[in-house]
Amino acid sequence: MSIGNIKKEEYPEVVDLWEASVRATHDFLKEEDIAYFKPLILNTYLDAVELRCVRNAEGKILGFSGVAEGNLEMLFIHPDYRGQQIGKILLDFALQHLGAKKVDVNEQNGQALGFYRHFGFEVIGRSELDSSGKPYPILHMELKN
Repeated sequence: MSIGNIKKEEYPEVVDLWEASVRATHDFLKEEDIAYFKPLILNTYLDAVELRCVRNAEGKILGFSGVAEGNLEMLFIHPDYRGQQIGKILLDFALQHLGAKKVDVNEQNGQALGFYRHFGFEVIGRSELDSSGKPYPILHMELKN
């Protein structure tokens, strides 16, 4: 496995990975929410972040992250490859090389909350709505050294 960049022509593959990951971990989202976010991921969000991915030996993207202005905006692992340290590899890279210090996590996503707490993030705030105004509370977390 190696960390690498993502080419624009790989965005559809990345969005498919995002959707598989969200379906496996975000059981609180409604079908219409996934349909709402999917084109935003493809056409807006991926271009707004510094993207990195972990690939296997064949070059298949197993997980990806995106950082903007010190915020880890996205970190998604394909469900078939969870539990293989891919999230840790992407998080370490984001912290050490991309300047990530903060992350926002859906309050209902207990797995992600536990993951970030394990690596030293603490909740510093809460928003009742997500950034799209949807009723999914967000926990604002920051890395404490």
